[in-house]
Amino acid sequence: MCGRYAVAKESNELLTIFDADRAADDLPGPNFNIAPTTPVPILVETADADGTVSKRLETARWGLVPSWAKDPSVGARMFNARIESAADKPSFRKAVRQRRAIVPASGYYEWRTSAAGKQPYFIQPEDGALFSFAALYEWWRNPAASDDDPARWLLSTSILTRASAGDLADIHDRMPVMLGDDVAPTWLDPTVAGDDTLLDRVLDASGSVVSHVGFHPVSKAVGNVANTGRELMDPVTEPDGP
Repeated sequence: MCGRYAVAKESNELLTIFDADRAADDLPGPNFNIAPTTPVPILVETADADGTVSKRLETARWGLVPSWAKDPSVGARMFNARIESAADKPSFRKAVRQRRAIVPASGYYEWRTSAAGKQPYFIQPEDGALFSFAALYEWWRNPAASDDDPARWLLSTSILTRASAGDLADIHDRMPVMLGDDVAPTWLDPTVAGDDTLLDRVLDASGSVVSHVGFHPVSKAVGNVANTGRELMDPVTEPDGP
């Protein structure tokens, strides 16, 4: 699973890195301990009626809220979607077909369980670049809001996960689906069918990204969502005790 991650870039940096056409005015700034239900930046592509495609950075709540949900609270437990079954799940299958996104991340946190207890690790690209996590997004209409209420629509997202590969399997049995530059444009493309062929291609390609990933133990302070500072990503010389 992926339940905590970090974004160390400002919105203008994300705009440049992903060559997006524009960014939402309320795009969140750096946060080094992002937890579910937090507003996060996501990258999406949409096609206009005339076929013009635009690539945008939008602000989404982390935890996908299906369009048919009675209220947004259901999203608190839908921050991850298994790539192996997402296309068959009522909560995710429509988004797989039509609403795919990328979640930028400087790295993510995962806890390794041992006899000594749980030790958090920070997992990041070895070259210091950003991860592009495969994600889904959905729009939810608040039935209690008026038609002229600008907050009547909620944009939300879920990060796809897969079985862990390589050394990451020693930390946890699940990991985010990491997109390389070869497959990311296809994943975002709204004209590409979101079917099993695409999911299989993305799953296969994500394995090559793992070979360029590093990790190190970090302070258990990351377990408190109130802590959001950059120092949470710093390595500790020895794993914390239980």
